[in-house]
Amino acid sequence: MVALKVINMEGIEQDAVEASEQVFNVETSETLIHDVVVAMQAAKRQGTHSTKTRSEVSGGGAKPFRQKGTGRARRGSSREPVLRGGGTVFGPHPRDYRSNITTAMKRKALCALLTDRARSERLCILSDYKVEQPKTKTFAMMLGKVAPDSRRTLLVTAEHDPTTLLSSRNIPNINVRTAAEVSPLDVINATRVLLQREALPKLEERLS
Repeated sequence: MVALKVINMEGIEQDAVEASEQVFNVETSETLIHDVVVAMQAAKRQGTHSTKTRSEVSGGGAKPFRQKGTGRARRGSSREPVLRGGGTVFGPHPRDYRSNITTAMKRKALCALLTDRARSERLCILSDYKVEQPKTKTFAMMLGKVAPDSRRTLLVTAEHDPTTLLSSRNIPNINVRTAAEVSPLDVINATRVLLQREALPKLEERLS
C-alpha cells in the first residue's frame, strides 16, 4: 500500500490514507505516456481542413494568352498552382487523425501519471469536501488554501456535482472531472491533483 497525503478544505494536513500500489506505485514509461497523450490530442482534431487542386478550382478552361509572341512564359491555364487563384499542390484534405491505442494503454498511462504526481507530492486527498451553494468566491477561497502554489489544478470528484461545476467554471486554471472520466490528458495538464476522498475507491476500482 502507498500512503497519500490528506488535507481538509482549510488546507490542514491530516492522517495519511493508504492507497493501492497498482494505481499509485507503478513503473512510469515516458514512451507510453507520450504515445497515449499524442493520440488523445490527435483524436480531438476535426480533420475537416480541405484545399482544392488545379482540377477542382473553377475557371481556367481557356488558354490565358497565345503560346508565342508575347515575351512571357507559356501558360496553359490561369488556374496553375504558381498563379494567383490557382490550385494548391499537396494541400491538406479531410482525414481522420485518430490512432489505435487500447484501453489498457490509457489505463497504464493514467496510473503512471498518478504515480508521478504522488511521488513528487503534487497529489493529495481532499477530505470532508462539500460545496453547499454554487459560490465562486467561496470555492476560490477554498482553492487558495488547498492549492496555493498551483498554476493548474485538477479536482477529481466521486460523482457528477453540478454545484462544484457552477462554482468553478469562472475560475481560470481549474479543471473538474469525475473518477469515471478523468483521463491521462487531464492529469498531465495539471500541476496539482486534488482527489476527493470518496473518489479514491472508485478510481482504484476503475484502474485496478
